[in-house]
Amino acid sequence: MAQKTAANWIGDVISALVVLALLADGGIQLFAPHLLKEPMDATGFPMSLAVPLGIIMLVCGVLYAIPRTVYLGAILTTAFLGGAICTHFRLGEFGSPPQLICLLLGVMTWGGLYLRDPRLRELLPLTLPR
Repeated sequence: MAQKTAANWIGDVISALVVLALLADGGIQLFAPHLLKEPMDATGFPMSLAVPLGIIMLVCGVLYAIPRTVYLGAILTTAFLGGAICTHFRLGEFGSPPQLICLLLGVMTWGGLYLRDPRLRELLPLTLPR
């Protein structure tokens, strides 16, 4: 195995932060949904959806954390976050903190993966080939 570069380490840290955020939020949805009553009401989601949403978040986090399923996890995570961003657009909350957090998590999801996986950098180079 090749030696890890600084980019690899930074990618690992960013990816770990994404996993922690997904697992923490999913855990709150499952085990303390009462803490989310106000945001759930504000977005029009019934409290009965807290557990299914928590399960989706946990599944996304676990899939993203496992090397063999990291790409599936990244796709599902960004799809979920895109739905959250769309919900805030629907409410007229353009640029709201929850919307910006979802956007940041989505960027971190792919940014962390980009920094730690040379195959993705080869597939999507940020510079023009020489």
